[in-house]
Amino acid sequence: VSSLISPRVMRTRSGLERLERTTRPATGHGSHAFPWVVTVLAGVLITTIVVDVIGNLLVIVSVFSNRKLRKAGNAFVVSLALADLVVAIYPYPLVLTAIFHDGWIAGYIHCQISGFLMGLSVIGSIFNITGIAINRYCYICHSLKYDKLFSNSNTMCYVVLVWVLTILAIVPNWFVESLQYDPRVYSCTFVQSVSSLYTITVVVVHFILPIGIVTYCYLRIWILVIQVRRRVKPDSRPKIKPHDLRNFITMFVVFVLFAVCWAPLNMIGLGVALDSRLGQAIPEWLFTASYFMAYFNSCLNAVVYGHGSFLNFCDKENCADERERKNTETCHRTRETFLKTEEL
Repeated sequence: VSSLISPRVMRTRSGLERLERTTRPATGHGSHAFPWVVTVLAGVLITTIVVDVIGNLLVIVSVFSNRKLRKAGNAFVVSLALADLVVAIYPYPLVLTAIFHDGWIAGYIHCQISGFLMGLSVIGSIFNITGIAINRYCYICHSLKYDKLFSNSNTMCYVVLVWVLTILAIVPNWFVESLQYDPRVYSCTFVQSVSSLYTITVVVVHFILPIGIVTYCYLRIWILVIQVRRRVKPDSRPKIKPHDLRNFITMFVVFVLFAVCWAPLNMIGLGVALDSRLGQAIPEWLFTASYFMAYFNSCLNAVVYGHGSFLNFCDKENCADERERKNTETCHRTRETFLKTEEL
């Protein structure tokens, strides 16, 4: 009879059995020794969900409702907000339910979807942050080529490419069966111990490589900023406007927060993959803290980006330039009126 059962059904059954085994120890007695730990984790997650949803919705609505913000560069901002919003709508509430019930009760299918969307969000976030860094690098360091490189049509293609690469990066998780429930973090997530080679590949390709690209872009911008400030080769260097500098600093803060929040979890995964004995040596509280620190980052992006520079992020035609242009036109009109009055 077993030979008549399709491989897909067999995989689903094995997944259900594995999910039942992993949730059983957590049910009936707390997986954390202190009740206050569960309260803290729930509080952190509730705060993250509320701030994530409100903040990222405000970012998206601001772009579509404000004509001056509907620029090519802001496509990555909306894309980043969507990546952060995904986890707050579906996976995080399921994790919160698992915290309250001290175990996963949503079933195998929801576990797989939740893990898939979590991976989609984090990889989509780092790829979009990389896109923002490249955009800012071209805008500040190669301003003459910026309009051609980041036209509206080209930018839309870049955003689509980001999400295609993100989906392609997530799909292998289903083949190696690495999306499983972990009772230590009440989440269906990427299990680092399934395949050492795959874990190393994930950390290098999905974290270290993008971080390296973003670091290079921002380092080149910082060098240019310092050269302009010190007036090195003033004739050959473009001028950097104050609002461009503020926007760049805010983008840099978003990147630093992402790197700080996600680095502990990635370094733990890389260490365990290189030496499996570290998996037993790492304290459970450190592993749990690294996960929830990474979860918390999804609400920080909207807060920092929204309050820091989003309202002033208008590329070439930003609000300061618009005010300056209007003031200049007013001065010209006043001068013309004065000259006509004198002629009369």
